Amino acid sequence: MTAATPYTWSEGGWELARGYVPPPAPRFTVVAYDCGIKFNILRQLRAIGCDVTVVPASTSTADVLARKPDGVFLSNGPGDPEGVPYLIESVRGLLGRVPIFGICLGHQILGLAAGGRTFKLPFGHHGANHPVKDLATGKVEITAQNHGFAVEPASVTALGWEPTHLNLNDGTCEGLRHREWPVFSVQYHPEASPGPHDANYLFHRFTDLMARKGG
Repeated sequence: MTAATPYTWSEGGWELARGYVPPPAPRFTVVAYDCGIKFNILRQLRAIGCDVTVVPASTSTADVLARKPDGVFLSNGPGDPEGVPYLIESVRGLLGRVPIFGICLGHQILGLAAGGRTFKLPFGHHGANHPVKDLATGKVEITAQNHGFAVEPASVTALGWEPTHLNLNDGTCEGLRHREWPVFSVQYHPEASPGPHDANYLFHRFTDLMARKGG
């Protein structure tokens, strides 16, 4: 399910004993593709200073760039990523032109837009206790996951990409980044807070990329 028309998101994050708190003044404009996006992702983006516009999954590259975003977010969603070829094509047109952050289905879409391949997992990854290793730091995060497909990292490594995270249960790719472009993704759900805050750094990584691009 995707949004029928674009809309803006203004609600900030939630804190214990305070409830929903007012978000900070926006520093960045972000276009978020909705493939079934979770509201807590939008709250996280708003809480780190993003002015967020959510757009349907069918939105073209040209329509996104016309909004002059500082960054583009690719959301989670159900099913086979090859079932949305129009989104793959739109994302392919954005690569190298604007910072991009993808989660779950968004991670798989990035892999396909890069010219890589995805495959169906024998059983899928579901639940809130999947250990994932950050290959840059060696730290292990406890993650929430809900997907049935994965990116084949060998299919994109010769195209300028490298894996960033590894599932310690079955060795599948849990994250990608481009070596030159400001683009990265993870297969799991950092907004679900199973760690509870092991993966919050990913949202700040996105703002850092936008800040460097803007500077």
